[in-house]
Amino acid sequence: MKTLKTIAAALLIAFSFSSLAADGTAKEKLEMNYALKIYIEAVTNGKIAPLAEVLDKNAKFTTSRGENILSFGRTEVLNNLQTSENVKQNCITEYSVIESTPSASVVKVLMKYDGFSKVTYLSLANTTKGWRITSAASSFV
Repeated sequence: MKTLKTIAAALLIAFSFSSLAADGTAKEKLEMNYALKIYIEAVTNGKIAPLAEVLDKNAKFTTSRGENILSFGRTEVLNNLQTSENVKQNCITEYSVIESTPSASVVKVLMKYDGFSKVTYLSLANTTKGWRITSAASSFV
């Protein structure tokens, strides 16, 4: 009987710790830094698998190339990124929060290559499912 109580107590403790770990991960996924980390890992290191979960379903992407402005939707961007899956960019990536409120933020992501840089301004919205990227505007300098 004592052995049964010991086993039950051990299982209860193990279950408690595993549910705390799961809650910690779920909580992290609601934070803005999680969305930023996922985006940067996708564009810098080709880790695109979790990117879909942090992109709003109506996300818009624009890229300026000289006088041309190219526009893309969420599906087009995800499909295009699949061609560079697991490809590490030869750049230094840094970001800075330009403006942040509890419901929306604008973040500048700078990817420095040899001879040029790519600047992307991300707009993020805080939803009931966590922070989501709603738009990204990129240009090369």
